[in-house]
Amino acid sequence: MVKSHATIPVQIEVHDAYVHNLKHINVKIPLNEVVAISGLSGSGKSSLALGVLYAEGSRRYLDALSTYTRRRISQAAPAQVQEVKYLPAAIALRQRPTVPGVRSTVGTMTETLNVLRLMFSRLATHVCPNGHTVPPTIEIAQAMDYTDERMGKIKCPTCGIEFKVPAAEDFAFNAAGACPTCGGTGEVRRIDPTTLIDHPEKSLADGAVASWRLPGRNFMPYVIEQMGVRIDVPYQDLSESEKNRVLHGEKKQYKISIPSSTGRVFNMDHALYENAYNAVADTAKGSTNERTLKRLDRFYAIDVCPDCHGLRFNPALFTNTINGRNIAEVSELTVEQLAAFVATIVPALPENMRAMAQRIIEELTQTLRPLLRLGLNYLTIARAGGTLSTGELQRIQLTKTLHSETTGVLYVLDEPSVGLHPANVDGLIEIMHQLVELGNSVVVVEHDPTIIAAADSVIEIGPGAGKAGGQVITQGSVETIEHDAHSLIGRYLTGKAPIQLHEASTPAALFEKGELALHVTHKFNLNDVHVRFPINRLSVVSGFSGAGKTTLVLQSLIPAIKARRGKHPLPKHVDQLENHHIRRVQMINSVPVGKNVRSTVATYSGIFDHIRELFAATADAQAKGFTASRFSYNLKGGACPTCGGTGVINLDIQYLPDMAETCPTCHGRRYNPETLAVKWQGYNIADVLDLGVTEAIPVFEAEPAIGDVLKTLDEMGLGYLTLGEDTPALSGGEAQRLKLVTQMGRQQRGTLFVFDEPSVGLHPDDVAVLLRVFDRLLRQGATIITIEHDLQLIANADYCVDLGPKGGDQGGQLLVAGSVTDLANSEKSITGRYLKPLLH
Repeated sequence: MVKSHATIPVQIEVHDAYVHNLKHINVKIPLNEVVAISGLSGSGKSSLALGVLYAEGSRRYLDALSTYTRRRISQAAPAQVQEVKYLPAAIALRQRPTVPGVRSTVGTMTETLNVLRLMFSRLATHVCPNGHTVPPTIEIAQAMDYTDERMGKIKCPTCGIEFKVPAAEDFAFNAAGACPTCGGTGEVRRIDPTTLIDHPEKSLADGAVASWRLPGRNFMPYVIEQMGVRIDVPYQDLSESEKNRVLHGEKKQYKISIPSSTGRVFNMDHALYENAYNAVADTAKGSTNERTLKRLDRFYAIDVCPDCHGLRFNPALFTNTINGRNIAEVSELTVEQLAAFVATIVPALPENMRAMAQRIIEELTQTLRPLLRLGLNYLTIARAGGTLSTGELQRIQLTKTLHSETTGVLYVLDEPSVGLHPANVDGLIEIMHQLVELGNSVVVVEHDPTIIAAADSVIEIGPGAGKAGGQVITQGSVETIEHDAHSLIGRYLTGKAPIQLHEASTPAALFEKGELALHVTHKFNLNDVHVRFPINRLSVVSGFSGAGKTTLVLQSLIPAIKARRGKHPLPKHVDQLENHHIRRVQMINSVPVGKNVRSTVATYSGIFDHIRELFAATADAQAKGFTASRFSYNLKGGACPTCGGTGVINLDIQYLPDMAETCPTCHGRRYNPETLAVKWQGYNIADVLDLGVTEAIPVFEAEPAIGDVLKTLDEMGLGYLTLGEDTPALSGGEAQRLKLVTQMGRQQRGTLFVFDEPSVGLHPDDVAVLLRVFDRLLRQGATIITIEHDLQLIANADYCVDLGPKGGDQGGQLLVAGSVTDLANSEKSITGRYLKPLLH
């Protein structure tokens, strides 16, 4: 029986969803459309999109696989929902993609390098062992198709010698094609001599040698004293011969005497001398303790491999070329340059090779096309995956998905605009609609009004966050949302919401409290860049992804300030720093807070220690002999014996997904019954952890050490969080604000706060809350620099530094250094072009 169009499902039906704070909602989500889900941070958007749609969609797909396969796949936990009807198989692109390993590059992540390796094995010019050039021929490609000892063997047309040319796998730097020196990482680790003597003004006896302060090396000054080196004068005053023995002295045994503080003398007959270098190397060689090895990291520097010069490939491969370029040189091309390069390959080949070459080139072009459309044209194929921003990683995930050209799939995108310049948003919107044209459905969790306005329909979750959220407050077309009085995002779609909330400094007063200035000579795409920032003002660094923002602030300014404060040399690429006011740097990023469920809002904010002391001071607790430690769920005395204080137990049920179940003994309350029996003001310790921040303020009104922190959390828009909320589950924006809590309420003169995209995960109303937090920090004397793409936040800056005009080799220029108006009116700045209509 063939279904008519009238009977084909047109929407997903969700019945009674109660994941996290969702209040048993029913909602219908259109299929074959781009559906945007909006709402405040913590309102329940991700709970619906990821916790229901993705979790249930992926589970149903995996249920169709064999038991053997399912046991080897990481699966999402079952969704807390009564029923979901007409749900396609689901793929999720999360806000925080997994950070790639040291061997990942843009080429490996996009699979571009796989096509390049195939291209070089079939289309390259080779050099025979006698040095003769062997141009590309169809015979070379045919030789690669053999599966026996003949595979890849060809004869040199000049001297007749038979030799083997590299196959595709031989061009892989993660396998046979790796540089033998660095193993394909492009880097070597060496001891940095500048770290060994960290206090040259001290004597050897007083600890001038940093590596002799490692465990088991504190007697080295007494050993070297037996070698004739003075240990009671400053290291910097020692002779060159004495310094040489400190750094490079021979490893020998000596008989020494070590005086103790009590006057006793300890004798060692076979004390082995380890010079400053050996002390580090021997400690590293003999230790498996992670803490010790991490402590040793400070003594090491990562250098470019001296053999492959950071290119990762075995230099022996560099004689194999296409149009004069070897595989390393091609990998160093940007996506845009590579697209232009491959267009030159086919015309240069013999006629009988062109059909085969064209097929390979088409495969590569299809891989590059979505990268170009999503604004990743500036990335080189060799760019290390670990250096990519969250937004870049997300877009690479999206291009891989688009390249697969699947149909009938539900794509769940969690804030794909993260790290995306406004100029690249159009490309993202185009790709989402292209996914729909291929026969898919797209659900996007988003705050960016431009992306929401481009959706086919919108679902808004709210009205508030946490316990005050979890409901569908409005749903429909963009036009419907714009005219709905209950909508929070509608006024941003129509442009009626006020944008400039921070009162910017006047040009005359901008630098009256001083400046922070530096000069970057050369680092990546920054060349001869002078920049300055006003003290006690809000500065924003903007520009395309890859324009140099991170290089300027995180890799130049912050290291330079820290080096100057520590009386160390400035980074090699920074030759000038004017810093008369900044004494402390606080880096606030969106990395999750804590590692597991044992880290909560109460523990991280520091109030839990005070709460436990209140319980320990009750008459009931004192009668039972309970101290404050009894009320810690991390210690055996107070914790539930079944779950160990986590409130959940994890069940491994073979081929089904691991289940995190509420503990059957304590029912998620973390504590044993004896501990819960103790009450303070009518609450037991678990009751307190269940309180929301706003709820808890009147409860602890008489306890300033707790109440003041709660009020700060509330003022920062985190009043909806419960005190026992797991911090690793917080969004990027929530994590940033929580990190700020301990900084509020103190004098901040001389402190520089650096924020890396603080708008991540924030609704425009939440950005307004963040701006109020910034104002409070500024009133306390702080200086703020934020790296940002969000136009609403940029519009509220006192001072704008815009880099560009684009990314990669097209970036790195200082386009604007001035007011928001200067940025909006700049003819050079693409950021200004998008900012100007917003201000009007």
